[in-house]
Amino acid sequence: MRLFLYYLTLLGSSFVISTYGPHHRAQMTGDILLGGLFPIHFGVASKDQDLAARPESTQCVRFNFRGFRWLQAMVFAIDEINNSSTLLPNITLGYRIFDTCNTVSKALEATLSFVAQNKIDSLNLDEFCNCTDHIPSTIAVVGPAGSTVSTAVANLLGLFYIPQISYASSSRLLSNKNQYKSFMRTIPTDEHQATAMADIIEYFQWNWVIAVASDDDYGRPGIEKFEKEIEERDICIHLNELISQYFEDHEIKALADRIENSSAKVIVVFASAPDVEPLIKEMASRNFTDRIWLASEAWASSSLIAKPEYLDVVAGTIGFALKAGHIAGFREFLQQVHPKKDTHNEFVREFWEETFNCYLEDSPRLQETGKGSTTFRPLCTGEEDITSVETPYLDYTHLRISYNAYLAVYSIAHALHDILTCRPGQGLFANNSCADIKTMEAWQVLKQLRHLNYTNSMGEKMHFDENADLAANYTIINWHRSSEDGSVVFKEIGYYNVHIKRGAKLFIEKSKILWNGHGSEVPFSNCSEDCEPGTRKGIIDSMPTCCFECTECSDGEYSDHKDSSVCTKCPNNSWSNGNHTFCFLKEIEFLSWTEPFGIALAIFAVLGVVFTAFVMGVFVRFRNTPIVKATNRELSYVLLFSLICCFSSSLVFIGEPQNWTCRLRQPAFGISFVLCISCILVKTNRVLLVFEAKIPTSLHRKWWGLNLQFLLVFLCTFVQVMICVVWLYNAPPSSYRNHDIDEIIFITCNEGSVMGLGFLIGYTCLLAAICFFFAFKSRKLPENFTEAKFITFSMLIFFIVWISFIPAYFSTYGKFVSAVEVIAILASSFGMLACIFFNKVYIILFKPSRNTIEEVRCSTAAHAFKVAAKATLKHNTSSRRKSGSSGSTPSSTMSFKTNEDSNLDMNRPRVSFGSGTVMLSLSFEESRRSSML
Repeated sequence: MRLFLYYLTLLGSSFVISTYGPHHRAQMTGDILLGGLFPIHFGVASKDQDLAARPESTQCVRFNFRGFRWLQAMVFAIDEINNSSTLLPNITLGYRIFDTCNTVSKALEATLSFVAQNKIDSLNLDEFCNCTDHIPSTIAVVGPAGSTVSTAVANLLGLFYIPQISYASSSRLLSNKNQYKSFMRTIPTDEHQATAMADIIEYFQWNWVIAVASDDDYGRPGIEKFEKEIEERDICIHLNELISQYFEDHEIKALADRIENSSAKVIVVFASAPDVEPLIKEMASRNFTDRIWLASEAWASSSLIAKPEYLDVVAGTIGFALKAGHIAGFREFLQQVHPKKDTHNEFVREFWEETFNCYLEDSPRLQETGKGSTTFRPLCTGEEDITSVETPYLDYTHLRISYNAYLAVYSIAHALHDILTCRPGQGLFANNSCADIKTMEAWQVLKQLRHLNYTNSMGEKMHFDENADLAANYTIINWHRSSEDGSVVFKEIGYYNVHIKRGAKLFIEKSKILWNGHGSEVPFSNCSEDCEPGTRKGIIDSMPTCCFECTECSDGEYSDHKDSSVCTKCPNNSWSNGNHTFCFLKEIEFLSWTEPFGIALAIFAVLGVVFTAFVMGVFVRFRNTPIVKATNRELSYVLLFSLICCFSSSLVFIGEPQNWTCRLRQPAFGISFVLCISCILVKTNRVLLVFEAKIPTSLHRKWWGLNLQFLLVFLCTFVQVMICVVWLYNAPPSSYRNHDIDEIIFITCNEGSVMGLGFLIGYTCLLAAICFFFAFKSRKLPENFTEAKFITFSMLIFFIVWISFIPAYFSTYGKFVSAVEVIAILASSFGMLACIFFNKVYIILFKPSRNTIEEVRCSTAAHAFKVAAKATLKHNTSSRRKSGSSGSTPSSTMSFKTNEDSNLDMNRPRVSFGSGTVMLSLSFEESRRSSML
């Protein structure tokens, strides 16, 4: 069985060697051998294998100068280590480096060589053959570059636990240690790069982008992470496309058409340079120059894209680059390369031929050219000066991937040095044992690498985390056009620090950016135009959330910045301005003492008080005149006092409402009016009962005495007082700020209980209705005696005012509520004052001839005569109907005489009824008159 495995492994090994051939590797022997995988070519020639004959190995095409520089970094690092007296003394490192051609198949061919050699050593076949001169086992592998290639290589190397340190594979999938057991890297994972891309798009306030990713294990995971990040930032992808260097021409053209027709101006590309080049080439042929490219690290500084012929398309590109490192002496090492000196590196020959566009003697490419190629190249002389030609190979100003490859080699060397210097009892293996540097195996080196901790040449601490990744930062670059030769210049414009808290990781100097190679204004890449302050973003049906229409904020809401998703509601004491860009404090309004309306109402209230006081003064001054006495002067004084209170209560409604004024004004108004109407009611009812009585008796005089009149007024008023007390106790009114009105805060009184207010006004109206009833009945009493008609008019005015007040009160708002009630109070108060007292004041002041006892007697007598005549006429008519007498005529005469001489009859008052005459004679005694009054 072992013999069978020997032949099988030997066959695989010989197959790899024969397939690759001697001209496709760089090899140097040593005590310990390191493997290397580098993309010396960008790809392989497309060739259809019809299997009519034995398949041939595909040919690598398009020399990669940067890839060759990365290889040189590994070689330079190994030379430094071999010449070092402190790191791995007395041990020589060798290497075997192969070209992956940026493809999985070529990388696996090389990897099989590493694995086959290690398998031969593990079989211990010394007994079958003399293997003393065989190549040592590959103890670790540096590379490859692309994530897709690394994925395939890692799967194979992981089976044998051969350490693999990649210098450029950043796919986050490779952090899965369950699947890729031996994979490590000196480049940060794309987990951070995708987040950094989303942060840049958010920084420039773009929300409408195109995403393009390579169709491999590098592009797909990277763009998936990017999609997740931008989703959290409300950024939308208009087109999401996959790309590959192996796409057909029609596929590239179709992709270019879709990009050209898209309204998105920013293109995020997560792909390697060979995959992006066909698209860039197609865009350049169309002179499509109005797009901004956001480049991932894999092509952000690639010489394959950074060409002058593509610069019109890609100028202004923003890309991510790894932090540049410094390698002392590397520049001179690169310049010393020569085909005759570097015989161990077969790639140098092709590099020389591609650099100087010539062929070396005995070159296999010269033989291929002679087989029908139309391209002519001269022979190389070997004297060409490498420094006279500008190629990406000598671009050592920003060593990024080269430095990563340099670090990978040094990491392996430090792990080997730790094994070499390990002391028994302090090792990492079973029982704290150490590995033997001469007989160690690859898995032991892997173990040592996982616990590696050293300081590199730049003074930085180096160690791999739990995912075997190195934490690093990104430099952000901008593609400029050189003013000297028109080449691409990578201008550093900022950085991205993965170690800082979110929100502070990104730093960009906008002033250094040239958009599309010349502009300084940030391009617009949004689905919709920015919504100005004062508007918000409105959803458009069947469109992504990034596409919106600008909707103006509603009244009372505002937005003070662009692209606001929602409008903010103003505080209760504020309102939005006309443009809805900010809130201003609402104007506070109430029925103020200083505004014209409030001043006018206050003047009318004061005039009412003055007029009422004037009337009271007149009544006091002329208190012994018949008019004043006939109107029950004591009740008139109380009535005038209540009117003063009514006018004064209206003043409490003016001014800023406070809790105490709100609790005072309605009770003051209600009690004042009830007191006023009670006086009118008692006085009117008393006179009516006296004049309606046939014979005034002592009972009438006793019942309507002065004390009882005041008692009735007190009882009527007391009921209103109790209503107010119950109202104030259960639901006291209070000051209230009404914010419901736009732009204004009305300070009003919250009445506490509408029912309480209703009872107060309702009771007042009930007394007024009763008063109106008695006044209406007494409207034909002597006019100069009680002014019954004017009392009726005053009650009519009262009802008209307060019936109109109810709908006006509930239909108005703010300060006008108080104004309506003040107007109602003043109108009804002036109505009662004018109707009841102005006529009497006029007689007292301007018609003193009518303010006499005779005038009062005459007025009273006339009323008595009318009543007596009506009663007699009614009695006679009834008697005639009963007797059936037909001889009587309506011209009969009735005569009422007193005990005085009949000769005085001609001087008596007369009352005529039809054709007859009634002679009346009255004699008043002072005592009886007084009792009647």
